[in-house]
Amino acid sequence: MPTLGETVVVAALAGCATGLGALPTLVTDRVSHRVYDGAIGLAAGIMVGAAVFALVVPGLELGSAWEVVAGVLVGGAFLLATNALLPHVHLRFRADRLEGTAALEASGTTPPDDDLRRALLVGAAVTIHNVPEGLAVGIAFGSGEAGLGFLIATAIAVQNVPDGFAMAVPADRAGVSWPKTLLYTTLSGGLPEPIAAAVGFSLVALVTGLFPAAAGFAAGAMIAVVFRELVPSSHGHGYADTATATFVAGFALMLVVDTVLAV
Repeated sequence: MPTLGETVVVAALAGCATGLGALPTLVTDRVSHRVYDGAIGLAAGIMVGAAVFALVVPGLELGSAWEVVAGVLVGGAFLLATNALLPHVHLRFRADRLEGTAALEASGTTPPDDDLRRALLVGAAVTIHNVPEGLAVGIAFGSGEAGLGFLIATAIAVQNVPDGFAMAVPADRAGVSWPKTLLYTTLSGGLPEPIAAAVGFSLVALVTGLFPAAAGFAAGAMIAVVFRELVPSSHGHGYADTATATFVAGFALMLVVDTVLAV
């Protein structure tokens, strides 16, 4: 049977895959609107697919629909409440950018503080959804199902890459340095994932009962941030069809990942 230490290491590696999503921002700091909208649409589709296949479906298998539904509603409300509070976090950036922001808005370009808020919201959703995924890894290993645990961790690592990308792009556009962008995207998965896995491993029986609501909560937060931030931001530059096509492709990709890995 795997040890607690081995479980934490596997979960940490899967979680840190979010940092890989920041690598494309190292290549260039100038992204066309078509590429940006398409990339955000792809990330949105993958996030919705992850919410459905990695969170809602496993939650329904381990608990009742009402538990998952309640979690989804609370998760969505939490994200919207977080969005309402975030202006207090980034208002200090606005004072130095009033003239620049006005010029950007006049030219149809996204203001930097909007990108910062979007990065914070996506980062919050990614961090939240890594908690129940980490619990799933810990529950699998703690139950003696090492093979299933590795499969879940692999699936998490695959979907964490575009999650990190969805967070890194607006952070880069907001002027966050590349080392900090890499650090923050890596920590968004690399920190909550192993902690949650350790809890799941140590408290298998108790956490299994809490998983459906926790999975629903994370799914609700992810879906809310997709429709509150990612979809609108990918439809404002005349490339809505591109963003829609990549959204569908991202969702289909998560369906393939779920089917191939049988998680």
